[in-house]
Amino acid sequence: MLFATSGEFQELFVRAVAGALNFAAPIDAPAVGLDAVSEMLTDQRDRVRTRQAVIMANPELQERDLIKLISMSAALADTLRRHGVTESAASLAAEAGVAVFKVGFERWIAGDEERESSRLMRESLDELKAVTAGR
Repeated sequence: MLFATSGEFQELFVRAVAGALNFAAPIDAPAVGLDAVSEMLTDQRDRVRTRQAVIMANPELQERDLIKLISMSAALADTLRRHGVTESAASLAAEAGVAVFKVGFERWIAGDEERESSRLMRESLDELKAVTAGR
């Protein structure tokens, strides 16, 4: 039950990234996917916070959640490769996209956070770009 929408979530993310590759660089395409999944999360913060608390209290569910993220990264990398992105660049961009999602998501469900998930996801991507640029 906790992972019932995982497939839909991943499909939405991957489909949005694939569409973005027509106009965005591989590192920027996941941002469009992040916007799409953020829209899916809108108005679900309380439910998602409760779900995440259950997951964090159970090592087996934590493992399942990590498997979900690995699957999402693999699907993103495959999509990037199918759009002509090299193997290593596709893997890096996909892993970066999932890392940005994870950090933005954790910030969004924090008890004192009220900003929209899409804003936090974009801020996390901007922070990643700053880190990789040496700023």
